[in-house]
Amino acid sequence: MYHKNVAVRLAYGSMSLFIAILHNVFLLYYVDIFVSVYKIDRNSFWLGEVVFLVWNSLNDPLFGWLSDHSALGKNQSCLSQPEIVQKRFRALMRYGPLFTLSFLSIWFRWCHPSIQFVLCLCLYDGFLTMIDLNHLALLADLALSSDDRATLNWYCSVFSGCGSLSVFVSYRFWDRENMGSFHVFCIILAVFSLVGFLVSSVLLKQHISVKKVKVDTPDEEKRIEVQKDDQTLELKIFVKQLMTHSNFIWFALMNLIQVFHCHFNSNFFPLFLDKLLGDSISPQTGAILLGVSFVAPHINNLYFLGLCRRFGVYSVIKWLFYVKLMLSVIMLVFGPNWSILLCFYIASNRVFTEGTCKLLNLIISDLVDEDFVLHNRKQAISALIFGTSALFSKPGQTLAPLIGTWLLAEQTGHSLFYSDDLWASSNNSRTSFHDSTNNSLRWGCFYVLVYIPIICACIQILAWTRFKLHGNRLQWVKQMREGRWFNSSEV
Repeated sequence: MYHKNVAVRLAYGSMSLFIAILHNVFLLYYVDIFVSVYKIDRNSFWLGEVVFLVWNSLNDPLFGWLSDHSALGKNQSCLSQPEIVQKRFRALMRYGPLFTLSFLSIWFRWCHPSIQFVLCLCLYDGFLTMIDLNHLALLADLALSSDDRATLNWYCSVFSGCGSLSVFVSYRFWDRENMGSFHVFCIILAVFSLVGFLVSSVLLKQHISVKKVKVDTPDEEKRIEVQKDDQTLELKIFVKQLMTHSNFIWFALMNLIQVFHCHFNSNFFPLFLDKLLGDSISPQTGAILLGVSFVAPHINNLYFLGLCRRFGVYSVIKWLFYVKLMLSVIMLVFGPNWSILLCFYIASNRVFTEGTCKLLNLIISDLVDEDFVLHNRKQAISALIFGTSALFSKPGQTLAPLIGTWLLAEQTGHSLFYSDDLWASSNNSRTSFHDSTNNSLRWGCFYVLVYIPIICACIQILAWTRFKLHGNRLQWVKQMREGRWFNSSEV
């Protein structure tokens, strides 16, 4: 079995390294570079984010459908489990290098900021989606039991933690006035990631053997005609099945809020450090705090995975929601003038929020198992379930900077945008957020920092109480799938 092979575990986990070293830098600086360096105007920023919202939401189920739709209809795919895994590996090898090139396109100004903003976001997210979907689908394809999946997730956390070290170094090179050093840094990251994707994909393919299964197939014209008729039926079947999958729906709601909160923290973390703690801590301390907040979730996740083996993923996630709510209420009571407490809160808020995100792939893998059992499938539709989950959660990635910039402007009275015609026409007294240091701006940032986690935690706790795929229900699902999974994995 693949998950018992240490080489497979290492190669699978290393993929997280090559994604993390690029994606963390993207999350931290893409808003800042377009707003502060390229000085994109507010209208173009919002329009670009709306276009990105549509593309970001649709490409996950689209790519998942292209990968797994053949397992839905009456003429279900006869691919063996090893062949499915090989298919995932080939996709990683193909799209990994393209992902690194799209990452580089963000940091060099080669077009009008409004056009470049849309093109860069869509290209980057498209290739990232192809990598993420196939990588996450392998979590459900390589292992079945919760313990084995937790082990694979453990390897991902270790490598992701190593990849997050790029944040430490990036803060040293980031300079809005002189981007030359940062450009060189990004090129080095991209080359390292590109080589890593190619090497790890080749190693993975070498450790999976495929036994060809002879299948009676119709002639070409008849096969194409059947496929066209069957795909319409497949889509109707899948949508109907999805609407009756209550656990998936409640998870999707909770995950939407989680993705929003994670990206809100990433997009505005440097800003909160500057406006709330800029006078209290040195730049070196700020860099350390920033780096720790990106690395600690992966290290902390190793402990969370141990708790998951003992108490179950559902219970660990539930208590993380309560911790997030408790910390935010405590911070609200004390206010923004306790610098040490504020440092701890800003960092811990991101650590616990990201820690929750790292565990959600285990829940989606369980939803893949439940879907497999409920609909009596011959082949698990892992990529399609992960992609459809992202359809409902990815809007949170776009809503985070949109709602964040709007709330900060409302609470502080200052716009984040240098060119901001809409704000100027509505209130000529508004000045640039970046040039202001008054006390009302500080309190406005603090309220946004604290209220967002409180609201998110309350909604998530309510949604999570309706999620029933845990305890006896989860054990039953695992037992029902286990026999068929081992049969399909024979080589």
